[in-house]
Amino acid sequence: MNPAIVDKNTIAQVLRDISLLLQLQGENAFRSRAYDQGADRILGLTQDLGPLVAEGRLESLPGIGPALAEKITELVTTGRMRYFDELRAKFPPGLLELMRLPDLGPRKVGALWRELGVGSVDALEQACREQRVRQLKGFGEKSEAKILEGIALYRRARGERKLLGDALPVAEALLERVRASPGVVRASLGGSVRRRAETVADVDIIASAADPGPVLDALATAPGVAAVLGKGDSKCSVRLTEGDLQVDLRVLPDEDFATALHHFTGSKAHHIRLRGMGHERGLKISEWGVHRDDGSKVSVKDEAALYALLDMQYVPPELREDNGEVEAALASQLPTDLVTLEDVQGAVHAHTTWSDGRNSLEEMARAAKELGLKYLTITEHSEAAIYAGGLKVDDLQRQWEEIDRVNEAVPGVRLLKGIEVDILESGALDYDDRVLERLEVVIASVHVRHSMDEEQMTQRVLTALDNPFLHILGHPTGRLIQSREPYPLRMEAVLERAAERGVAVEINGKPARLDIKAEYVRKATRLGVRLVVSCDAHRREDLGNLAFAVATARRGWARRQDVLNTLPADRFLAALRARR
Repeated sequence: MNPAIVDKNTIAQVLRDISLLLQLQGENAFRSRAYDQGADRILGLTQDLGPLVAEGRLESLPGIGPALAEKITELVTTGRMRYFDELRAKFPPGLLELMRLPDLGPRKVGALWRELGVGSVDALEQACREQRVRQLKGFGEKSEAKILEGIALYRRARGERKLLGDALPVAEALLERVRASPGVVRASLGGSVRRRAETVADVDIIASAADPGPVLDALATAPGVAAVLGKGDSKCSVRLTEGDLQVDLRVLPDEDFATALHHFTGSKAHHIRLRGMGHERGLKISEWGVHRDDGSKVSVKDEAALYALLDMQYVPPELREDNGEVEAALASQLPTDLVTLEDVQGAVHAHTTWSDGRNSLEEMARAAKELGLKYLTITEHSEAAIYAGGLKVDDLQRQWEEIDRVNEAVPGVRLLKGIEVDILESGALDYDDRVLERLEVVIASVHVRHSMDEEQMTQRVLTALDNPFLHILGHPTGRLIQSREPYPLRMEAVLERAAERGVAVEINGKPARLDIKAEYVRKATRLGVRLVVSCDAHRREDLGNLAFAVATARRGWARRQDVLNTLPADRFLAALRARR
């Protein structure tokens, strides 16, 4: 394991694997749970892990004791953890993978290993097909069939989480089908989709109805369902053909809707905190409601009422990650004006057929108007972006003339004259300052030479931020979720320079980017950096990416006043210029 690539996800996975191996070894639950809690804490960090390790401050995090801090430090600084290596060496390497199969926990995997010598997914599949598994105590013919089905599902979706942008439209369509079912009182998405996580493993839907049957049937018979994985009295699980996505629907009495919705929204770490606070107040909080120690049930009409029981502010779903929101809510210091999609007056970052977009200027203008937007920044690629049809200076003048014609032809929405200019390897911007100063909106982005080292890339971006005609730093880390890592960059230094120079920072809503991510949004707002939420639209449908940018902004605690394109067009442009 290379220490250069030991990120938070890697550390969390190692800690979770240790927990599983300890359970397999028969250790007490308290010890294994400590590693799971440590993994949740590391994943929930909003600050960079490096400084915490370098300064020996890991123990300042709740749930991270001296022993665990020492192990994490070893992993981060050396790329290895001796304790994990020694523990893992006691078992066949395939056992950890076995425990990632549906419905196979440490107890069952241990039995398969000890009794049948099964130490890998392939060996388990063979044992099932040879009907050897059914001979073990606690297993049977149905168990074999279920294991084989789980192996097939695991192989199809191994290592794949779905982009929020792919899962959300499907989830919302199924939610509407559930809401239209006979007898439904309330229904909502839950899980990581509701929290608007960058990627999701599955979809949770929570509904309330006196008779769950028709509601469960609505999901089981929905178009696009490839298989019904299970259907009981209150739950139905299906696998969709599109994206091989699993959807779980739970239907409860309406009196339990709020607590069930909260429970299945998560995150796990947030919910555990609330359960602990409830216990201190003599309350047991679960998906089945809130009960006092004497067994009596407390009426909870909605999630706000649940938080009120604990003497805290309501916490929006996007903030429920145990990243300080509990402490802030207890102190009544959570922002109450998180930015919403309805707050956004104009869309930033759009391409047309003038460069690598699919729709004309007029088509994009009309699409923006249909969405109720008041303006749209037209920011084609600059000359250096030959691969994307970048515009020469003469092209810009001709495009400005067409923009003027479209603004007259489509009243009610205004196209702003801009550019997405390349940040060259030196940090210079692709156009001369005499060109840039004539544009209404200048976004600067890195598109090539991603392999520069951290110091070189940081200096490249800092130099660009010094340009007096730059308004917005575009997709600042260059990442493509699940396909390209962020380029190395000292992000805190970049944000500090943006604050000093008055450059706004983009929250790019393209589902494959979501750049900057939520933890950097939160840092930016703390430093006083102004933000823009953008769609990075290359076709009219991409204007909908604004919703994902807003979701990321909310996950980073951004308020309406932190986001410049919540302003009307003239004030938006004035704000961009005033801060330079």
